[in-house]
Amino acid sequence: MTAVVLLLMLFQAATVPASRVSIPPPLPFAVGETLSYSAKLGMLTLGSATLEVAGMDSVRGAETFRFRFRLQGKSVFYSLDDVLESWVGTRDFSSRRFVQDFRENDKPKHRQFEIYPDSGFYREQGRDTTFATPKEPLDDAAFFYFVRVTPLQVGKKYVYDRYFRKDKNPVTIEVVKREKMELPDGREVSCLVLHPIIDTKGLFSKRSDTRIWLTDDGRRLPVQIRTKFPFGTVTLRLKNMVLPPVATSTSAR
Repeated sequence: MTAVVLLLMLFQAATVPASRVSIPPPLPFAVGETLSYSAKLGMLTLGSATLEVAGMDSVRGAETFRFRFRLQGKSVFYSLDDVLESWVGTRDFSSRRFVQDFRENDKPKHRQFEIYPDSGFYREQGRDTTFATPKEPLDDAAFFYFVRVTPLQVGKKYVYDRYFRKDKNPVTIEVVKREKMELPDGREVSCLVLHPIIDTKGLFSKRSDTRIWLTDDGRRLPVQIRTKFPFGTVTLRLKNMVLPPVATSTSAR
């Protein structure tokens, strides 16, 4: 970000703060939606991934969606089996629990966060300390679905102070361009290409340089996800989709 006043003015004109964005009902996904991806490193098949609305649950009396993202892959020098699970309120779309289960090069790592949006803090399992969380907090997995219910325009950069670890805000989502992609059934669709950034070491870190291709329609399906890992750039391409009915007449086109 340069200090030149003109560029600063242009940046501000193309940035939409979270306070100006609302989530319009109804939601474009439902329990049972399962999106399956191939994971490729260049031309080599590395593994697979799934993104699913795994079920409904209750966390401290609040009804929640349970979202689940799993990425499995193996190369000559690196292996991974990463799972992100998120419990997000169906009414306020705020995270209440977030679990990371990582196994990279056979080294397991587990982290669980209990998030209290009404009280404004979160706690990591195994630690007694509480940490401040912003209003309407979201975790890494929840952002996959948040972008699907948020109005987006090409050329805009959206800024949110909603990541549950308050010190890692803001989250930015830049809508880079519109591009044609193919769905698993061969249909060609227009997609919005997003560049999300969260100041963490995860999937949406600046170093990962992640891009997400969302169908530019009512379903907002993630057709492709591209991100950098220590061993190279991995591309997740949608290969199969199970789409239960949702309370909207829109569909991928």
